[in-house]
Amino acid sequence: MPGLVQLISTPIGNLGDISFRAVECLKQADVIACEDTRHSSRLLNHLAIDRKELVALHDHNEGRKAASLVERAAQGERIVFLSDAGTPTISDPGYRLVNACIEASVKVEVIPGASAVITALAGSGMPTDAFYFGGFLPVKSGRRETVLEAALVRVETSIFFESPHRILKTLAVLAEVSPERPLCVARELTKKFETYHRGTASEILEEFADKAVKGEITLLIQGAGKEKKKKARKE
Repeated sequence: MPGLVQLISTPIGNLGDISFRAVECLKQADVIACEDTRHSSRLLNHLAIDRKELVALHDHNEGRKAASLVERAAQGERIVFLSDAGTPTISDPGYRLVNACIEASVKVEVIPGASAVITALAGSGMPTDAFYFGGFLPVKSGRRETVLEAALVRVETSIFFESPHRILKTLAVLAEVSPERPLCVARELTKKFETYHRGTASEILEEFADKAVKGEITLLIQGAGKEKKKKARKE
């Protein structure tokens, strides 16, 4: 069989979300590349998959390691890449690996699965016909405010990842600029303490004001809507 590289989506919290196809691919792999070998080892142990070669592939070494993994695939090996959680390349490493495969004419397969973006959008109650995903919000306050203001004028729903340490500052910006804009803060998706917080920017800010916010957060900002789009067309 010719070699290939497979990108496997992993659970974002609940280990039961791994797919049957993903498990079979992991069992057949010659090499498993992963962001954190210790983290992926726990998943593999849960699935009773052992005796696999694990290789660390993360933001700091992907440019260097991708070439060697693609070379092994070109020689007939099956290479699997796992994100710590969710789908590889989506605000995670894997982009350089995929492009190295394309340049070397090595087949790439994507094994679909969990994604915090789609999970949060589906549970938010916001329009889903079109949306914008902006990855992690910028750390610097000036840049973050610029990105948030752009989201407020965008027609489509905007989705971002945010740190629990900065979510209050982010909510404060949104409440100041557009206090009535509908938001959704999705926390700890698929985990035991999963919560969806839905309401206006001012309501959500008030809800979180006295809380010690923890966990992984996906922030959704409802778009300006179809009326704004119609107005733009007329102009």
